[in-house]
Amino acid sequence: MQENTWSTKQYSNTNVEEVKRLNANSGMSYNEVMALLAKNYQKSSKYK
Repeated sequence: MQENTWSTKQYSNTNVEEVKRLNANSGMSYNEVMALLAKNYQKSSKYK
């Protein structure tokens, strides 16, 4: 019987830990960008 050499963190040949690491280093999310833009818009519209 052949031994399973896959990590227990893999699902359908996707290394979940690698995906998490890459996502953490990818920058701001869409929702974070939208929140920042809304905050900056509110600041700038107060002075008009």
